[in-house]
Amino acid sequence: MTNDLMRFSVAMPEELLVRFDRLVARRGLAKNRSEVVRDLVRDALIEDECALPGVEVMGTLTIVFDHHASDLQEKLHTIQHDYVDNIVSSMHVHVDAHQCLEVIVLRGEAGLVHDIANLILGTKGVQNGRLVVTTAGEGALH
Repeated sequence: MTNDLMRFSVAMPEELLVRFDRLVARRGLAKNRSEVVRDLVRDALIEDECALPGVEVMGTLTIVFDHHASDLQEKLHTIQHDYVDNIVSSMHVHVDAHQCLEVIVLRGEAGLVHDIANLILGTKGVQNGRLVVTTAGEGALH
């Protein structure tokens, strides 16, 4: 793939364009319509690629939980040790006297990464969380 820029036009309703221009403005001075369209296209392509079976992905799973919940931390540690080959790192943050936030970095085949995330998210005591995945290695889009 070359880095030659290709031009194309897009037609959209005026209200949609007005809202899009607000998004462009929020993204900062270094962004213009073309840059934001490229960002959105890359995001869509990465999301699509990450949904394919067998694709290697990296992800961050962010969870929030009450650290006083019965043996929850032990359960979370057990899951992470069971998948030590897929858990790259984790960071634990004390939000307040009761709440903790943990960010877990995962790597592996897309289906397995989602399964591990769902196992953690489904653990009793985890209040909420979200997995964000992206392509890993040579498949990443520039």
